Amino acid sequence: MRRQFYRLIRDLHLYLGLFSSPFVLVFAISVFFLVHTWLPKLTPEVSHTRVVSVLPFPGDLLTLSGRPLIDALRPALEKVDVHGEVGFVRYLVKEEKLIIPVTVPGREMIVTINLTNREATIVTREAGLAAAMATLHRSPGEHAPAIRMNWFYMQAWRWLADTTAYLILFISVSGVYLWYVLRAERRVGFVLLFAGGLSFFGLAYALSH
Repeated sequence: MRRQFYRLIRDLHLYLGLFSSPFVLVFAISVFFLVHTWLPKLTPEVSHTRVVSVLPFPGDLLTLSGRPLIDALRPALEKVDVHGEVGFVRYLVKEEKLIIPVTVPGREMIVTINLTNREATIVTREAGLAAAMATLHRSPGEHAPAIRMNWFYMQAWRWLADTTAYLILFISVSGVYLWYVLRAERRVGFVLLFAGGLSFFGLAYALSH
């Protein structure tokens, strides 16, 4: 029974680790571009502007706020071929304009809608692969929970990010178990665990004082 349990944990440790490795790589590599701004971008940034007229708006648009407002603006955004995660909606009262930033990993779009003539100006910036990974790294989490995760693919990414966190937790615990079962590796393992724990708690103590 014990041997069967060991084999089960070993196989799960291996295959779940392989499944989660692409997501871990995205988070790991993107850290370098988030922390070290001097790193060269993987692809050059390109931007362009276009204007689209005759947009559909509901009659009660300006009475809405939060997620209902974003949902009401979706038909207009789809008409101008803008898809992605809406960051916020800013209403400029005097100019009668709406400013809507929309993000797709690797692409940022600023949609300025003129409510008077129902015209939209879209400024698109192609940010490249490095920016895409940084966007994916920052996106999961409760940032402006009332409106965020309003794009299906970003919701799916959050689910995968949560799953990856749980898998890493399982891989860590199962790795400790597999190491402990292998008696020949216990001494080296204790040294590495002690060194890792000392480094972590030492750094945590230094940052909190």
